[in-house]
Amino acid sequence: MANGYLDMKLLRFTTAGSVDDGKSTLIGRLLYDSKSIFEDQLEAVETASKSRGNEDVNLALLTDGLKAEREQGITIDVAYRYFATPKRKFIIADTPGHIQYTRNMVTGASTADLAIILIDARHGVMEQTIRHSYIATLLGISRIVVCVNKMDLVDYSQDVFNKIIADYKEMSKHLDIPETDFIPISAKNGDNVVNRSENITWYTGSPLLEFLENVEIKNQTSGDFRMAVQYVVRPISDKFADFRGYAGRIAQGTVKVGDKIKILLSGLTSTVKGIYNGKQELPQAQEGESVDITLADDIDISRGDYLVGDNANIPSVGKEFTLDICWFNPSPMQLRKKYIVRHATQEIQGLFTEILHKTDISTQEKIEGASELQLNDIARVTLKTAGELVYESYKKNKVTGSLVFVDPFTFETVGAGMIV
Repeated sequence: MANGYLDMKLLRFTTAGSVDDGKSTLIGRLLYDSKSIFEDQLEAVETASKSRGNEDVNLALLTDGLKAEREQGITIDVAYRYFATPKRKFIIADTPGHIQYTRNMVTGASTADLAIILIDARHGVMEQTIRHSYIATLLGISRIVVCVNKMDLVDYSQDVFNKIIADYKEMSKHLDIPETDFIPISAKNGDNVVNRSENITWYTGSPLLEFLENVEIKNQTSGDFRMAVQYVVRPISDKFADFRGYAGRIAQGTVKVGDKIKILLSGLTSTVKGIYNGKQELPQAQEGESVDITLADDIDISRGDYLVGDNANIPSVGKEFTLDICWFNPSPMQLRKKYIVRHATQEIQGLFTEILHKTDISTQEKIEGASELQLNDIARVTLKTAGELVYESYKKNKVTGSLVFVDPFTFETVGAGMIV
């Protein structure tokens, strides 16, 4: 299937913006105009639209799954949607715009390659525009597409569009955004979403879907080999009596039979003897693939260990870290309280030793002197763990650089951190 869906590159993107900027409507329009929804889904949306008294089909209902979302006409939870075109397949994370759901936006953006930030053409750059742009850059998203929505409500004015571009560029001077693109759209009417707008003739760029189909994303196989061991495979079978495979998902790079690798934490080295995907033996595997790897030597390896390329560029090992954290829980984060730290396939106890500063997301101002973090706070902190972890900065590798924190009594996820 040289041209089939299985061989297409996957683009994960998130949508963000202020409340009522039209995020859910935009996604609904993408799905509807690209013919990526089933007839029964459309019928359900049409029925729901009529019951709400809408004159037209409310495409936002395609993504608003919670009852409270449908009643209030807002997004609360993170809604994931999949669709594909002949050129590419996509996973969309529709994230909420309200300040109190900042943690949900962090969750949705954490796996994204690209962020679409909507701006209402009538209102221009808002506080939430800055907030979501900052979070996108914090989470290592290297490309932002600013969609200026509701252009129909400003008579498709090029002057309005150009002013918003200027304001956004001025605002984002202080943010680390490598690439930004701007597209004028009307999600409700479909202008420049899937089809080129006849009302915005002054815009010569691509409609949004065409842009998404062709935008270049980070090379999925760049960087040195990294794989956290999830499970040691030892089949109880005479046919595979001596089989010892190490199962995991490749976080970065490519591995081939015959490659020299290093095992962390032990520091021992070996050679890749075989690579398996189920019963299929492979000559090599790359980032994103889940495989079993066998080695030429018998080494004590267990869940939580890392297989990495045996070269000078190996991850660090340590117990103390500086990280940016978003606090998810209504109960405050407390210094010196023990939390469960989840890192890739490893789980260990840890505690926060210092809050270096909180960040006012709207102004990027650093606020020092905090003794605890409240729900949705973002801060730079120091962490100490009970044992050593294999780590890199989040910007270098999202798997080795990310941590999740769990309350040891309720087992609720209370926060997420990115190692700096």
